[in-house]
Amino acid sequence: MTERLRYKLRIRFTETGKVRFVSHRDVARLFERALRKLRLPVAYSEGFSPRPKLSFGLALSVAHESDAEYLDVELTELPDLEGLPQALTAALPDGLDVVGVVVLEPGTASLQQAITSCTWCIEVVGAPVADVTAAVAEALAAPELPMERVRKGKTAVTDVRPAIIELDVMGPTDNGVQLRAHLATESVSLRPSELVKVLGIPSLDEGRVRRTNQWMTIDGVRREPVSRPDPSTGHELQRAS
Repeated sequence: MTERLRYKLRIRFTETGKVRFVSHRDVARLFERALRKLRLPVAYSEGFSPRPKLSFGLALSVAHESDAEYLDVELTELPDLEGLPQALTAALPDGLDVVGVVVLEPGTASLQQAITSCTWCIEVVGAPVADVTAAVAEALAAPELPMERVRKGKTAVTDVRPAIIELDVMGPTDNGVQLRAHLATESVSLRPSELVKVLGIPSLDEGRVRRTNQWMTIDGVRREPVSRPDPSTGHELQRAS
């Protein structure tokens, strides 16, 4: 029996505004509905309850925004890609905007396997700039940053210092202080909320949080799964390796 030819698209989208309060699971449902609305030839799993073959990148926490969310979708035929970002955006709620599409080569690693780190803009509230700056400098200078975590009902202490790849104080905001953080997502990982906690200022809390990049490392070079849109065209459309 001849195996059916399948194609994989990798979609980059943004998640901003009120839609940030929608759960990751519900965002997946919104994309499933948009794909059905456009009648795209999505491949389905086999078995008693076939599901569309969609695979998302790292889940985004509720209330966080993002410039760089990703979705892989398997198709039985290649659609016209030129107008696909615009068509998908029109089929999605406000705040979910598709900004790039690439065709994946066979054997490309999944998003869950490929992503090694993320860059974040994190607003922290509850302390002045000077105190936050001092706490950031202390964290970066520390040889270890032990953090207590509960996993599967058991408490363990993890050194999360290796997860902080870069951390900068960008300056004050209307409500607090803006940080830019490059945090690892594999081996030892760190979430924005945990970073705020590990800075050690009891009054410090999360304000507005935005994921600006998700990164892969290929042959020692850091790159995005789908690059930011080309300003001259508005979208990136190419075959990805």
